[in-house]
Amino acid sequence: MNAYTVTKKKVALLALYLASAAGIASAFAEDARSIIEASRNRISASTVSSRARMVITAKDGTSSERLIDQYSSDTDGANRAMIVFQKPASVAGTRFLTIEKADGGEDRWIFLPALGKVRRVAASEGSGSFVGTDFSYDDISSANRSASADVHTLVREEEYGISLCYVIESVPKDSAYQYSKMVSWTAKDTLVSLKIELYDRKGKLVKTVEMLDVQDVQGRLTPTLTRMKTHASGTSTEIRMEILRYDDPIPAAVFTTDYLLTGRLR
Repeated sequence: MNAYTVTKKKVALLALYLASAAGIASAFAEDARSIIEASRNRISASTVSSRARMVITAKDGTSSERLIDQYSSDTDGANRAMIVFQKPASVAGTRFLTIEKADGGEDRWIFLPALGKVRRVAASEGSGSFVGTDFSYDDISSANRSASADVHTLVREEEYGISLCYVIESVPKDSAYQYSKMVSWTAKDTLVSLKIELYDRKGKLVKTVEMLDVQDVQGRLTPTLTRMKTHASGTSTEIRMEILRYDDPIPAAVFTTDYLLTGRLR
């Protein structure tokens, strides 16, 4: 399960890629759901292997780091993902497994070394903090969220940074979902999502996700630095991809509760 170091590209080197992507983007009907689906489906890969560094920053500016390995597979149409915490010692060996179900939902399990056993994460725990970060369990799973789970409205177009973006409001069909709406800024030329605002059930802005760096990885524009900010607490969590590889073979056994428990391939 070797992965390879992300190759950094200067913005100028992406010019040709962006020009072609702009033509592709214009081919999509400019209705909100089509844009969301195109954005989520634009990276086609059967597997993803990565190593990332998480930096958790408190309100007073102090920070702590965590090193994680992530593996995901979509080889048979059902997404599976495994996250393994490597450092520091306080969380090393923590593992988190998600398996997509036929109905679009997910089964989620976590192994905490201090408990020495696998525990299923109930759907009702989706809003809980993921191992002390600003991300919730639902946030971690949101990359695989189906566009059909929400009602999407194209609100406007506006500039965000250097990009002209679609601004889309997405309202969950499930009233029990932790957010009442998600507002996203998606670049028109590349279809890369650059910012997402998350609102609680009372309509208050509670979190903001920003994709702070986007690089060309194996011909795919990929966010490699993401920051989640929790407004009430003033805390934030950044995830920087240090190693990332698409389509490398990953043993199916990685996505099992046996590996979740032992961390070993049999």
